[in-house]
Amino acid sequence: MIKIGLIGCGMIAEYGHIPAIQKVTGLQLYALYDRDFARATHLQHQFHIPHAYPTEDAFFSSGIDAVVICTPAPIHFKNVMDAAKYGKHVLCEKPLGMNVEEMLEMEKVMKEAGLMLFTGFNYRFSQSAKDIHWLVKEKAIGEVRLLRLVYNWHLHGKWHWNENGERVDTSLRVGRMEEGGPMVDCGVHQIDLARWWLNSEVEWQHGIGVWLDNYEAPDHMYLHMAHSCGAHTMVEMSFSYNTTSKEPRTHFQYEIIGTDGVIRYNREEHSFELRNSHGTQHLPWHPEKSFTGMYVELLKALQNGTPGDMPTAEDGIRATKIAKAATDQAIRERDKPSKGCPSTKVRAEQGRLHKEEVPMDFLEEIEEYKGEGK
Repeated sequence: MIKIGLIGCGMIAEYGHIPAIQKVTGLQLYALYDRDFARATHLQHQFHIPHAYPTEDAFFSSGIDAVVICTPAPIHFKNVMDAAKYGKHVLCEKPLGMNVEEMLEMEKVMKEAGLMLFTGFNYRFSQSAKDIHWLVKEKAIGEVRLLRLVYNWHLHGKWHWNENGERVDTSLRVGRMEEGGPMVDCGVHQIDLARWWLNSEVEWQHGIGVWLDNYEAPDHMYLHMAHSCGAHTMVEMSFSYNTTSKEPRTHFQYEIIGTDGVIRYNREEHSFELRNSHGTQHLPWHPEKSFTGMYVELLKALQNGTPGDMPTAEDGIRATKIAKAATDQAIRERDKPSKGCPSTKVRAEQGRLHKEEVPMDFLEEIEEYKGEGK
């Protein structure tokens, strides 16, 4: 029996990781740690876990074989460094780190310690994602030329009411946006899937951002990736889709387009189909992620001492680098003046653009626009 310790007892641990670990014969969720010890003991009792510890030293010294890191992204670096010091293999939630330097150091230290570091890309383990991988490999739609991967959602809503009866942004939303926004937080899954399905690296990427909120990072993003095999991937990610709606809905879809057909997966429709020159096949639909499948593969990796099918630190680094580069590009290009874009003019009017950076004729148009009362 391999003993697992989990650090970071938030929502993703409670609803994703903990139930999945406990479903896998051969793994024992043995210990929990959270800076909020009361939260750790609450989950310990809820899931009947043997131990919860008030200190990191006690947690890492408890006899566990590997660590699952479910803390916020800014803490991942410290957690991985601690795991390396105590000689523990690691499965870390995405994004792996806050910047490239952090992630490369994490990978280096773990490798030098003879330890494995995995990234929690659980979308790979959905049976539907595995089926797409096989269909692409078998050329069921000929040569793949284009992937359209869309995940537009509300991040569980924009607001909540505090103890004073005031409407404030949820801490979850604030944290995810300050950590880099939707492409860095969620889009890395789609980036990883595109690389994995195509077995082809990304040669270049371009990011475009849309701001419905006032964070530095865009809350709605488009990413274009060009792969070395000649295929192109479009990823659309949003944290603002229906975020203020009383009855919100989401939109999650994969489309893989080849020279002889299309593979299409839609979560809301529970549809998964292959259409090519031979006809149409309606395939068994599965949820887009599988924590349990990931832990089945983690067990194999820990037993065999090799990564196997687990997403590695390198996979996490590549996906995060792409997501961050695209997000940084979107931020840099946010306020390029556009004569045909009133929203840009409004931002300029509100001081988003500095006068010394804007052509004089554009400033005159702003004044004209204000005068028209638009």
